[in-house]
Amino acid sequence: MNPGKLTILFLVALITVALFPVTLPAKGKIKIAPILRQAANQYLYLKDQLKGTDRFPQTYDKHMQRLKTSNSEWWCSGFYPGTLFYLYQATGNKDLYNEGIRMLRLLEPQQYNTHTHDVGFMMYGSYGNANRIVPQPEYKAILINSARSLMTRFNSVVGCIKSHNRKPDDYVVIIDNMMNLELLFWATQVTGDSTFYHAAVKHADTTLKNHFRPDNSLYHGLNYNPRTGQIKHYQAGQGFSEKSAWARGQAWGLYGYTLLYRCTQDRKYLDQAVKIAEFILNHPHMPGDLIPYWDYNAPGIPDALRDASAAAINCSALLELSRYVPKAPAKKYFKAAEKILRTLSSPEYTAQPGTNGGFILKHSVGNMPSGTEIDVPLTYADYYYVEALCRYAELTGDAQKQ
Repeated sequence: MNPGKLTILFLVALITVALFPVTLPAKGKIKIAPILRQAANQYLYLKDQLKGTDRFPQTYDKHMQRLKTSNSEWWCSGFYPGTLFYLYQATGNKDLYNEGIRMLRLLEPQQYNTHTHDVGFMMYGSYGNANRIVPQPEYKAILINSARSLMTRFNSVVGCIKSHNRKPDDYVVIIDNMMNLELLFWATQVTGDSTFYHAAVKHADTTLKNHFRPDNSLYHGLNYNPRTGQIKHYQAGQGFSEKSAWARGQAWGLYGYTLLYRCTQDRKYLDQAVKIAEFILNHPHMPGDLIPYWDYNAPGIPDALRDASAAAINCSALLELSRYVPKAPAKKYFKAAEKILRTLSSPEYTAQPGTNGGFILKHSVGNMPSGTEIDVPLTYADYYYVEALCRYAELTGDAQKQ
């Protein structure tokens, strides 16, 4: 496919979003403005906790009552500045924007990081949002370099971008990697180089072929033979087992294939996103408030821990998905997302001002099998929650600065 046709596809995708928004009644809608103001105040508090450091927020240890931080190489480093930019756009508070710019300077060296597939998370969520709000030539150059770094991990024989660095004869690909493809689509859009686009599509197609079970649940990870492209074995990853449905993994899949449809207008990706949405929403272990257990097959249900991060990702994805499907499912997905927002914005999941280390949401689960980040706040939970709030405000006509 030539660059001209690709550019047309991107324009069609943008027009589709613009022409077919969900029409929603005003009655009973969530009042987003005060929620966003509260979230902004929390991140101003979090900013103060980081003052004078070059660290990125990771989580909060409620037992030790201290903020846990990371360097810029941590896969979550882009979420904090990304959330700051979303909150700045929603509230107009320049202190949020300035803090985001400060963090970008710390992130800049990661444009050349070829050791992780998470460069998409790190750079597109941060620099991508900054460039969307206030475009700068240097942001564009950094993002292009980041896309090139991500491309070094693509193997045409396997048809995927490698996720984890293991032994030479291992080629591990996890569902999370779907989220990094948006950077590659953007790179083709701005450079006209279709290499990025084709690698992203190939990765999505290979994942579509191999990651899903007959019930439309998905494996967290697969290990391929890098020389033949054959599947060596499936991996439980951060799920309960290789046969279980890890909640955040299903959410990555839902979000990933929804954005694939936006960027390509290929119907098979929309169909897959719908299949994942139906699996999630109709799962017998999905609680009534739509905040999933950390794994849909977790032991101890109904007493298993919930995962607010999976709920936030689901919410943002469902709001976008509602724009691309017919009226009946659109209403269903929107209402499901609205229910998630009501729950996450309640005191059960939203921290009181000045608590929780400055994070917005409580009760996320990072990696249960490894025993790390269990029932804690997480930066990506906040990021996708704020993104969902902004998407909801746009859909309901409340997207103005307060």
